[in-house]
Amino acid sequence: MAERVIPLVDQRLAALGAPVPAQAITPTGLLADTRGRPLRDLRISVTDRCNFRCSYCMPKEVFDKDYQYLPHASLLSFEEITRLARQFLAHGVHKIRLTGGEPLLRKNLEVLVAQLAALRTVDGTPPELTLTTNGSLLARKAKALKEAGLQRVTVSLDGLDDEVFRRMNDVDFPVHEVLAGIDAAREAGLGPIKVNMVVKRGTNEDQILPMARHFRGTGVALRFIEYMDVGATNGWRMDEVLPSSEVRRLIESEFPLRPLQPTAAGETAQRWAYADGAGEVGFISSVTHAFCGDCNRARLSTEGKLYLCLFASNGYDLRALMRGGADDAEIASAIGHIWQGRDDRYSELRGTQAADTGGARRRVEMSYIGG
Repeated sequence: MAERVIPLVDQRLAALGAPVPAQAITPTGLLADTRGRPLRDLRISVTDRCNFRCSYCMPKEVFDKDYQYLPHASLLSFEEITRLARQFLAHGVHKIRLTGGEPLLRKNLEVLVAQLAALRTVDGTPPELTLTTNGSLLARKAKALKEAGLQRVTVSLDGLDDEVFRRMNDVDFPVHEVLAGIDAAREAGLGPIKVNMVVKRGTNEDQILPMARHFRGTGVALRFIEYMDVGATNGWRMDEVLPSSEVRRLIESEFPLRPLQPTAAGETAQRWAYADGAGEVGFISSVTHAFCGDCNRARLSTEGKLYLCLFASNGYDLRALMRGGADDAEIASAIGHIWQGRDDRYSELRGTQAADTGGARRRVEMSYIGG
């Protein structure tokens, strides 16, 4: 077994400043980066903690009982998150996704949901408000989240076989409790529900067809995600990536599919419908089919650093700016300045010298900024 590499630099402690430009950038909802990509999607991590230890995200060898999580005082308060979200909406964000770690570990999360649901986009409409969860706490939280204003959920589930699933989450958590959470979310009206399955060759590819069979006809959209080289601790190897094209061919061996058009610009999943009308599946192929060209997502870490890419090495410290006394116009101007300078396209460059500059170990962990 290959020895895992523990990063020498804790990216939670490393950050770039978030300078306020001399020339103010007033939000118009039309902000674009150096490649013309608009800012439309904000993913907010509300905690760096998780109760699972999935090897592709938070391997137990690194995130053990001695791992030091961020102290509570370092985390953005709900009011601070809402204040920053308001500035992102002014720049054109229409969708907010709450992530983690495991976001449902954040106490009283429904209070934050209610605050975010009260915000408005530049069009005067409520933002699309979603949440990604491992499902372990969803059964007990779904109703309150819906009542607070959450619109839908995405649940991570890497297999239906209990032995496979327990091995992948590495904390012996049973699959039936996640399925109960999905049922509770459906009953609460948190839909359409999406289920994300990370496919790792040699680990859970035998779960692809059982997952497809289980969720066909249920109204749940199943999405298969290629195992990605996020962070520096998951021991990623290209030979463990099962390309989405192979996953799709496997499903088509039993269920004919037809391609669907994207529902929105910047959509990460390639969508396919079952030919018999029994729903759809999606394929998120960051490794073999990069979607950097129209990526419109920004990520806000749990203690207020702005990341421009899932594979980024550095974040911009908005918390320091905010707690240092900056007003809303200055914060909005700083966000605008940072996004206008964005040129990130790691997945397009993967394997080239340009992508490897600085070393893979410097990339931020997915558990810290959400997927």
